[in-house]
Amino acid sequence: MKLSKSALFVSLFGALSASAYADVDVYGKANLSVQSSDEGEGSFTEVKSNASRFGLKGSEKLDSGLEVIYKLEFQVDVSDADSKGDDDNITARNQYVGLKGGFGEVVIGRNDTAFKQSQGKLDLFNDLEADIKNLFKGENRLGDSISYKSASFSGFKVLGTFIAEDSTDGENGYSAALTYGDAKLKSTNFYAAVATDSEVKGYDAVRFSVQGKVADFKLGAMYQMQEKVDGSDEADGYMVNAAYGFGANTLKLQYQVIDFDKGDKVDGISVGIDHKLSKAAKLYAFYSSVDEDNGVEEDYLGAGIEYKF
Repeated sequence: MKLSKSALFVSLFGALSASAYADVDVYGKANLSVQSSDEGEGSFTEVKSNASRFGLKGSEKLDSGLEVIYKLEFQVDVSDADSKGDDDNITARNQYVGLKGGFGEVVIGRNDTAFKQSQGKLDLFNDLEADIKNLFKGENRLGDSISYKSASFSGFKVLGTFIAEDSTDGENGYSAALTYGDAKLKSTNFYAAVATDSEVKGYDAVRFSVQGKVADFKLGAMYQMQEKVDGSDEADGYMVNAAYGFGANTLKLQYQVIDFDKGDKVDGISVGIDHKLSKAAKLYAFYSSVDEDNGVEEDYLGAGIEYKF
């Protein structure tokens, strides 16, 4: 009998949930929006599942003082699955196993690169149409990888990713980052990072990120240089944003632009508001506009709900 990905996950979920040997945390997020989208050929209405996900993660302490850690995370498109079941709506996200100790942690499998992790929580419109991955290279989640995260040294952490070539014609990829502070801006009011990619999905890149909290404001900025590994398609870009919290609400504004040496330029601006219903749930609304030098303009206006469990 042939099992679908969904059936396989249910079997895996049941087996791990029943395990008596490891600490298992079941978690996830449902994020759906209704939006009017205009990508240059007229507007249309759609329901988007914005990286909704569920997963299992946990650890087991060893006699040596180390811990085995693991994560199995899946993305679920809860808005556009084929009703006939022809297309499975489950795809892989971060999935790995590794060891954790005083040295930090090392994991093997599929994971966000050090470069991607370095942005922290800087992108105020993450998973929506204005996600920085739509303009900047480097937002990669890759398999065949070994990832390292150091312990904190006076607020500093070192991140590293090795991506195996996986073929005789391939090239190993490397990603590294140095961060300072708390990316969630809870234990510190300031976060900064510098990161670099070499031979990662055909690109080399350098990124600088910074975010800070002042009273009820969060202010952030990012600068990035990128080029293909053959030296072509060079570009540099930046992003600036601000968020202001009042009561259960947060107003957000974000601008990003990327300039290519060959003359092309793409910029985008987004505004939004979040309304917190509880610690785990929020309502939100946003408007994003992206302009390209070729005259194409994309506009998105939407509202949605997010629930974390």
